Amino acid sequence: MAKDRQGLHFTELVWESTEQNMEVPPRSSAEAVIPKPPEGPGKKKTSQYNTVQLQLWDMEETQEPVTTTESQFVQRARELADHKEPAALFVPFKSYWPTYGHMTGAQSRWYFFWRDEVRQGRYPKTDLSYIFLHIYELINGVGWDEPQDGCRQLGLLWEAYRDKYKRLDQYLGGWIADFSFVHKLDIPLSEIVIRTRGLAGDLAELELVRCLSAAPEQLSIEVLSVMSDYDISKSKFYTGEGKAAAEKYIPQVVALIDTYVARKHGSNLITMFPPGPPVVRERYLFRSAVYDISLYGYSVLVPVVRISKSPPLRSLITRLFRLTENKLRALMGYRGRLKDVKVDADMEDLVTKFLQREFRKAEQEEKGPAVVIDQRKLEQLKNDSEVVRSLLTVEEALEKDDGTDWGIETLDEAEPGSVAVAAGSRSEETAGEGEPAVRVSDEEKLDIIVEEPAVQGQADSPLPNIDGEADSWTSFASELSLLQRETLLALAEDEGLAKVKRLAAGGGTMAELLFDEINELAMDSLGDLVIDGEELTEECISMLHYIKR
Repeated sequence: MAKDRQGLHFTELVWESTEQNMEVPPRSSAEAVIPKPPEGPGKKKTSQYNTVQLQLWDMEETQEPVTTTESQFVQRARELADHKEPAALFVPFKSYWPTYGHMTGAQSRWYFFWRDEVRQGRYPKTDLSYIFLHIYELINGVGWDEPQDGCRQLGLLWEAYRDKYKRLDQYLGGWIADFSFVHKLDIPLSEIVIRTRGLAGDLAELELVRCLSAAPEQLSIEVLSVMSDYDISKSKFYTGEGKAAAEKYIPQVVALIDTYVARKHGSNLITMFPPGPPVVRERYLFRSAVYDISLYGYSVLVPVVRISKSPPLRSLITRLFRLTENKLRALMGYRGRLKDVKVDADMEDLVTKFLQREFRKAEQEEKGPAVVIDQRKLEQLKNDSEVVRSLLTVEEALEKDDGTDWGIETLDEAEPGSVAVAAGSRSEETAGEGEPAVRVSDEEKLDIIVEEPAVQGQADSPLPNIDGEADSWTSFASELSLLQRETLLALAEDEGLAKVKRLAAGGGTMAELLFDEINELAMDSLGDLVIDGEELTEECISMLHYIKR
């Protein structure tokens, strides 16, 4: 068929052959009979066409190396991996797929100066195309020695420029996830799921499995929402004043219940409610990036466990969402409650205590550190001050004397309120107005009893009531439960905090809740705390013999 300006023309081709009178095999024949040409005298000449075909068929093909734009970019990136430029002026740069060849000389000078600044932790203002160019370097293996460092640099770039360039959320989340899959990095994907809602499917499932298997404290509300039938984003409480509290405490409550179930039943939530087998998903790498597929391949296979499809686990997470919101509403004075929230009584009690404790702690932090007076130390300071004042008064009295030699013994051996001295021949009692009364005996070593004059309007400071203190500690010890008593004794030992956590887990509670309960009893009985942070106070350590009784 040929085509010219006047229209279409058809050409008929007729194939001729020298073979004649050949039989046509019947249609019913099962095997086609291949006809043989009759043998003629002499050697048959092969046509020029067949000769050419045989020559082409037998020729050895030499494959030329395929050079792509992406591979050229990676080669050039490796050459310029350590290139730096001195301080340069910023020059605007906009390119859809930026590479080195797209930049002018001034743009290149700015880029390499800016890249060096970024590598040192400084992030000057720049154009988005420069940022993408540096990202392309990192995902192609240029600019880092360890994959963990490359992932860290990608995350820092994202954090530094995402507020100005929202397009980074569209791409960097998926690229960082691909980076972690390619290099088999066990990194939290929560931030990726939070910042890039479009990736919340497979990545959220992977993050759920990772957190519920090994790190429940790293759960986030965005990840957990995949498992909840209750859409909290439509709650008036959440969209109003309760958003920050819900995002903070709902993941903590789920982690708390996961730990509680593990200690009580010997298996955490993911093992108690096992999901189905993993589904293998093909994930295409670094879509829309300048990426050389010869490095890590075109795609990776990712096994995804559909943990959100487990009906009992999904039901429990939904109820914990609603329970936590109700408790937060009560603590924040919000009117109205969600109805039909049903969980086990011990779970509800544990969540209630936990949230009350956290709210008290947050309120205390807003008010500032509480000032707690250690009465025992205060009494000791008063006694020390009395001894010092007594010594000064004695020295002043001796200076006013008629020169009699007074040898003052070591004061450490004297009782508070008295000073031991070596006396001469004086045996009389002397007392002046406003001066202490000094009583001297005939012995070679005498006690001078120093009595401080009473200050007008101020009562004498009493000595510590030892018997009363013992009674207080005995009373405190009697109010402790067995678990609380073991907690105090464990804190006094090496690796005490780890032992306390094991005790708390065995009792179906948390170490922090135990500390708060013990301190509440201590405030009632002793008027002071016995646990400061995660350690016993010095006074409590010295009084542990009352706890051991």
